[in-house]
Amino acid sequence: MKQVFLARCAALAVTTLLLAACGKGGGDDNAADDVKGVALVTTAMPVQQSFHDSVAAWGSAVADPHAARSVSLAHGGQVVALKVSAGQTVKRGQPLLTVAPDPAARSAYQQAQSAAALAQGELQRTEQMAAQHLATASQVATARKTLADAQSALAAQQALGGGAAQETVAAPDDGVVTTVSVTLGDRFAANAPLLVFMPAHALIATLGVQPDAGTALRAGMPVSVQGVYGDAKAFTGKLVMVGRAIDPQTHLLPVQAEIPAAADAALVAGAALQASIQSDSYTAWAVPRAAVLHDEQGDYLFQLDHGKAHRVDVQLRQSAGDNVGVLGKLDAKLPVIVQGAYEVDDGASVRQGDSQAKSEPKP
Repeated sequence: MKQVFLARCAALAVTTLLLAACGKGGGDDNAADDVKGVALVTTAMPVQQSFHDSVAAWGSAVADPHAARSVSLAHGGQVVALKVSAGQTVKRGQPLLTVAPDPAARSAYQQAQSAAALAQGELQRTEQMAAQHLATASQVATARKTLADAQSALAAQQALGGGAAQETVAAPDDGVVTTVSVTLGDRFAANAPLLVFMPAHALIATLGVQPDAGTALRAGMPVSVQGVYGDAKAFTGKLVMVGRAIDPQTHLLPVQAEIPAAADAALVAGAALQASIQSDSYTAWAVPRAAVLHDEQGDYLFQLDHGKAHRVDVQLRQSAGDNVGVLGKLDAKLPVIVQGAYEVDDGASVRQGDSQAKSEPKP
């Protein structure tokens, strides 16, 4: 009986120890549950920064009308060879077209040429007679004046294009022929435009913006311009014109921006463009994008104050970039909750993990 009693006592001791161990383990779980109820967050300090509103624009690269040249001749003629077409790129000195002089101009030149030859012969004859005392000095002077007048008339007809059977018009510089105003066989008058030539590096961006954005734009504002297709590089120019009437075809407000010379090498006339215009600047709080939340009441974020999440209603003013611009009554001394913001409520306790000393806004 003594052995049975001792065995029962040993079993009871083991059971007691097991219950004690289970009770200790349950306390650890409760403590872990308490820790799990507090959200772990990361934070960043808000900083004041200058931002720009951006206005989107679309359009194309076109020839700058202020740089375009109208090619013409001081005399009339007829087109006998047309060597280029609209939109063609040409080099300096490259033939554009060949013209023959006007028949009347050609005839007038030939008459002036005969008159000059006759005056030259008459002067020689008069000088010979004067050497033999058969002509006076006055007659020699008159013959010389007649020759001078004939030579002047010949030079004038030469300038009017009557001196050459054909004349070639060449490109004045590297560039693009934007317009051809004549066709093969056409007769043209003096100073009539034959074609329009645009020198290289003379493009502008003709763009359109939403009409309600026009009031915020003015000449001189920075514009980032790039081609729509391919891996186009963005170039920075400036706004040079803001229209005051909506285009009836596009229903957009027309604006124009300069295209830097560096961009001309990558663009051609007619290339489709997209642009971003920087309008007036303003100061806002720069915070990481992940810190800004939204619900039915609007945009908001949380600031960490003595281990508690404090909701602050804000207005998201600039949404571009990794760091965004917000307007609101933020405390510059309190960090903003970034990672983990979705897991907390106003007034909730949080634990702070690794955080940034301050946000690093990107303009």
